[in-house]
Amino acid sequence: MKKIGYLGPRGTFTEIAAKQAFPEDELIPIRSIPKVIDHAFSKTIDYAVVPIENAIEGTVNVTLDYLIHQKPMPIVASLSIGINQHLLMSPSKNVETYIPRKILSHPQAIAQCHRYLQMHYPEVEIEYADSTGQAAAWLAQHSNEDVCVIANEQAAKTYGLRIAARDIQDYDHNQTRFVVLSAKTQQPITIKNARHLGDKTSLMITLPSDFTGALHQVLSAFAWRKLNLSKIESRPTKTGLGNYFFIIEVDQLMDDVLLPGAIAELTALGCHVEVLGSYPSYSDQSVSAAIKQ
Repeated sequence: MKKIGYLGPRGTFTEIAAKQAFPEDELIPIRSIPKVIDHAFSKTIDYAVVPIENAIEGTVNVTLDYLIHQKPMPIVASLSIGINQHLLMSPSKNVETYIPRKILSHPQAIAQCHRYLQMHYPEVEIEYADSTGQAAAWLAQHSNEDVCVIANEQAAKTYGLRIAARDIQDYDHNQTRFVVLSAKTQQPITIKNARHLGDKTSLMITLPSDFTGALHQVLSAFAWRKLNLSKIESRPTKTGLGNYFFIIEVDQLMDDVLLPGAIAELTALGCHVEVLGSYPSYSDQSVSAAIKQ
């Protein structure tokens, strides 16, 4: 039985993703994204499951930056799941009349529900937690506090909380993509009972500072080889203003010719290229249904 670390505690969306990816293995909740990655990097767990991207709020920067700048290790799979955010309260409160003093949740969950919060609770204080599950667990332990949390239905069941309002996210078809990381292997993993969306190779590319039109040349290296790019995103190198690297996702696994050729061409241009992973991409049933609509 493998050990799987995920952003905990119990009741997070990451736990839902981890259960789908590893239904027969030991799931270990860890309190923050960096600590999950730390455990995988030190090989005290076999795999880490962490959020990487949300359909509403974009990249989960703490995951990407920590993976690149602190503890690099390969991505071996990705899994997208549907996200439904609910407003939870202590069961002792009256849903019809209760106005909380504070709303607690993970920053991404707060951002995904911005419009709802501005409409219904414009003056209520917002406080951030390390995860939606942590927020729900805190409320269960402090039921007398005038606080509501934003979390999922599993968290409500796990911690005995009442759902005061359902589906408060700003947009329909809200989805989060999670990545599976491992320092023990670079081999891609198969996620059973999930829809295979295709394959990806994620690259980090740093451009030469003295090369005019370098980004155009980078994109051309993929274009003439007819390699489809599903994502290109810039992130600061943290070495000074105006210094960036690029995350590029190519819609295929690493092969023997095309991708190595593109990487060789970029290296010849003076770019620094790192392969973050070459892996299959999956979705759960709720995301698959949204894709078909």
